[in-house]
Amino acid sequence: MISRKNASISKFIIHKVGNKFNDTKNAFSDQVVDFDEPSYDLMLPFLLRPFGTVVQSYRFNHHANISLNEINSYSAQIFNDEEAFIETSKHIVTHLYEQSSSANIKTGDVLVVLFEGIEFRDITTNALGIFKIENKVNFFQTYLENNSYDVLVQKGISSKKVDKGCLILNQSDAEGNIILSVDNNNYDAQYWINHFLNIKYADDANNHTQQYISFCKDFSSEIIKTSYGAQEQNTFLAKTIDFFKENEVMNIERFKDELFEEDKHKKEFDDFKKEFESEQNLVLRNQFDVAEAVVNKEKRKIKTDIKLDTNIQIKLDIDAPDASEEYLERGYDEEKKMHYYKVFFNSEN
Repeated sequence: MISRKNASISKFIIHKVGNKFNDTKNAFSDQVVDFDEPSYDLMLPFLLRPFGTVVQSYRFNHHANISLNEINSYSAQIFNDEEAFIETSKHIVTHLYEQSSSANIKTGDVLVVLFEGIEFRDITTNALGIFKIENKVNFFQTYLENNSYDVLVQKGISSKKVDKGCLILNQSDAEGNIILSVDNNNYDAQYWINHFLNIKYADDANNHTQQYISFCKDFSSEIIKTSYGAQEQNTFLAKTIDFFKENEVMNIERFKDELFEEDKHKKEFDDFKKEFESEQNLVLRNQFDVAEAVVNKEKRKIKTDIKLDTNIQIKLDIDAPDASEEYLERGYDEEKKMHYYKVFFNSEN
């Protein structure tokens, strides 16, 4: 995640991108935007706000040589020669146009922006932003005519969120330039991340933590819930998050020892891990540093509700991993021929 408190826009240009599938053309600007103060004060936070909560970063990717990655090349040209900004921004839009391989890819405005004063991990740097605005919203415009006010409907860009955007920092590590990306219209995940930007997650603690929690969520839904029920699934997820919160280093053997009492459950876990790695085409590390920010973000995504067919829901607290085992009891009523949950408590809040 970045801090934008000292950030500023040094160059900004707008182009239009078409769709070669339905033969709509690109339209290019020849000059950068000269903001008035109200527009600038609205635009800067609009563009940078989404990256304030992004915890995972990407790096450029290419099957042959990273220098052949188009956006990597174009961003380097702009960082090395800001006079090339306008012409290079047009090449960026042309490259985006070439990725429109179906009618589902939307046309829209492309904003290419050069920022200064971006703070990332105690480093201040400049950055290149590329944003695609795909959706316009209706708004009312009032106007005066013949001494009376009237109203008409116009379409414009919503200032609430960008549709797609990336921030390429002029800062690199052993894997290359640090890149952040957001996509709020994820109708084609391949289009923006894989085809246009051609980026992959960084090989760091953020990625390892996110991958492992995703794996545990899949294991809980496909194996634990199916075989042992929703209560056991939610207990497993709560204990998983608790383990990540309590340990700075994830070790798979220690994790299995804490979460599973029986060897058969450990074997189910190991077998599913092999399937997950094969399906996702990745290798989960057996030991890595835990990224606290990722744990907190993933924790908010986890739903621990038990939804029953009698229109009753039981919500479990993910921060209390032992509560389900101690205070929730599952059984079967022979007279009613129905399952039941018994909940123990001292007082109602």
